[in-house]
Amino acid sequence: MAHKFLEVAFTPAVRAAQQHYYGRSQSLPPAIQNDPLGPDEIDFIESRDSFYLSSVNETGWPYVQHRGGPAGFAKVISPNEIAFADYKGNRQMLSTGNLAVNDRVCLFLMDYPQRVRLKLLGHAEVLDAREHPELVAQIAAPDMVKLTERIFRIRIVSYDWNCPKYITPRYTAAEVTEAIAPLKARIAELESQLHPPTSP
Repeated sequence: MAHKFLEVAFTPAVRAAQQHYYGRSQSLPPAIQNDPLGPDEIDFIESRDSFYLSSVNETGWPYVQHRGGPAGFAKVISPNEIAFADYKGNRQMLSTGNLAVNDRVCLFLMDYPQRVRLKLLGHAEVLDAREHPELVAQIAAPDMVKLTERIFRIRIVSYDWNCPKYITPRYTAAEVTEAIAPLKARIAELESQLHPPTSP
């Protein structure tokens, strides 16, 4: 767990809960600066095809939204910043509205087959795509530029890798297709041996 993540996440109430249940709590000196993303974090983020984004509204209620796209739709534009395009959708604007009053976010990025989870803490801003065409061209997939309404830009405060315990492996349709391809080929081979083509 990166140092800044500990400082942000382990509040007095959290440390009190640790003390209550385990007889001790974690306490560290303040982190001097935010934790930049390293090569492992960058590779992981840019290989994801989805993640979960949480925000909090002005009445204190949290909201979690799933964001998805082709692998790599979230771009790391610097060691301390990521961005992704936001396309036309159901027009609820929940995350966008929440971030207008509270820019704090948490992202969960999952690799279910490998049972790996990366958490990001950051400050997000939502940019109108009409006012930032250069950024849209940089972030959005070429065939989605015209559908891009907003760009979410997130300044990373810190991150944490979770252990694999209790992460249930799940697979995409593409991953299943790739995994069973050798089996299908072998089945086809055996079927051809059982039923060889007859000569005319």
